[in-house]
Amino acid sequence: MTYAADRIYQEVAYVAYHFHWSRDEILDLEHPQRLRFVSEIADINRRLSEDR
Repeated sequence: MTYAADRIYQEVAYVAYHFHWSRDEILDLEHPQRLRFVSEIADINRRLSEDR
């Protein structure tokens, strides 16, 4: 099973935008770790949106 290249680009862009990490730093993460960071960022953004 392969992971869609478009999805990887989305994950890397999302984490890089919010954490200002480099592409290589993000791609060095194991896939479950990267998904966890994506999830945590989404939760933070959701909470901030609810507070407004």
